[in-house]
Formats: sequence, C-alpha cells, structure tokens
Amino acid sequence: MTFPPAPAVRERGSGTPLVLLHAFPLSARMWDTQRELIPGPDGQDARVITPDQRGFGYTPLGEGEPSLDLVADDLARLLDELGLERAVIGGLSMGGYVAMAFARRHPGRILGLLLADTKATADPEPARLNRERIAKAVLARDSVSLLAEENLAENLLGPATMPELTAHVRELIAEASPAAVAWAQRAMAARPDSLDVLAGLDCPAAVVVGEADTVTPLIEAQLMTEALPDAELTVIPSVGHLSSLEAPETFNAVVRGLLRRV
Repeated sequence: MTFPPAPAVRERGSGTPLVLLHAFPLSARMWDTQRELIPGPDGQDARVITPDQRGFGYTPLGEGEPSLDLVADDLARLLDELGLERAVIGGLSMGGYVAMAFARRHPGRILGLLLADTKATADPEPARLNRERIAKAVLARDSVSLLAEENLAENLLGPATMPELTAHVRELIAEASPAAVAWAQRAMAARPDSLDVLAGLDCPAAVVVGEADTVTPLIEAQLMTEALPDAELTVIPSVGHLSSLEAPETFNAVVRGLLRRV
C-alpha cells in the first residue's frame, strides 16, 4: 500500500508536544498566533506543531476515498517522522473531528485532548445532503466561489467580529482547492458518532466553544464534556465558531491550562 507524504507542517518551541488541527476549509495558517505565543517567550513551554491536513495548504490530497480516518493516520505518520510517541492533540471544527478519529484509531498516542468548536455527534441527514451539494457544486464549477456566495466566513465568525478578521478568513477560504473542499465535505459527512470514543479516553481534556457559535453550539460542547472522563469546559463570550482567531488570548490560556494538566 502506498501512503501519501506526511502533512506539511509548521512548528515552534520545545517542551510538551501540542498538535493543532485546523478548521475546514482553512489551513495551518489559522494557528499563526497560537504557534507564536503558546511556546512562551523563551519557546520552552510547548512544542506547537501545526500541520496542513490533506488537500489544504501545502499538503497534497493524495488518493483514497474520503475518510477522516485517513487524515488521522496521516497524523500518526507525522508523529512518527517527528520522533514523537505521544502528543497533546487539539482540533477546531473539522480539526476536532480528525482529533476524535485519531482518538478512535490511536488512543495510546494522546497525552491530552483539546476539542474546540466541534462536535462528537454524527451529521443528521439534512447536513449530509448539504455537504454533498457543496461537494458537487465546487467540483462542477472548479471553484470555491460558492463558499463566498454562501457567506461562509461570516457564518463562522461572531456578529461583533472586526472586518479585518472577516477579510482574513475569506482569504484563507479562497486558498482552498475545489478537490480538497469536496473531499473534506464527503469525509465529514461520513464520520461516525464519537461520544463512545471520548468516554473511553484516559487523559486530561479541554472543551472550548464560542458563546455565539451557531455551527457547533454549546449543547454539543456539553455533550463532549459529559462524555469525557476528565474534561473542563470553557465558553468564550461573544465569539463564534473560530474562537482561536476571535479570542486568541482566552483560547491560548485554555491551552496552557491543559498543558499544565498533562
């Protein structure tokens, strides 16, 4: 069996390894602030590792039917290449789905788990149908312009978001390829419920949600917190789905708190 190359990755710092998995349809660029600040002024508080998931940023899409299990296995190979047996695994939105797939397939490699603005429940049928609609449309157009037409950036952010951040998110979305967008939509649509996986984990966890997140709202964060044996829930006031971009200081404080617990 031929495996695709390990994900392209940016990293900074030393200490406890922390992998941050990006949201759909962004790239590891969304973690620039976390990669710069979480390691601390001397860079020794954490080793922050931010990979581009397959098809996004500088990582090729590769082959294989759409499945978040493949992305989770990409991450396992990346840890192997970096010489890391275990790491704190964190993900926001789609990145959270990948983190849970990783927990299902490689639970012994998780030092701690960060789940931000994501959910462990599977998509209901209307959501799966909508993902397929988007996948077909971007492939037919050979363009991701549909995502702008449907105001994806605005839907991912809270109502009080500064225009500069909205523009930045639009820019990140526009960098995505139609093939990657379609593949990821189909992979997310196929993901199973992961509440049982979370219940079986034996590690510290942190769950984060923006108070104004309409994509994966508070009730989903509460379900994950209740399922995890050792989890702390943080609700960040007045922000939407991309809490790490909208409230980086609060988000980073939560991450540092988790790192102290592992």
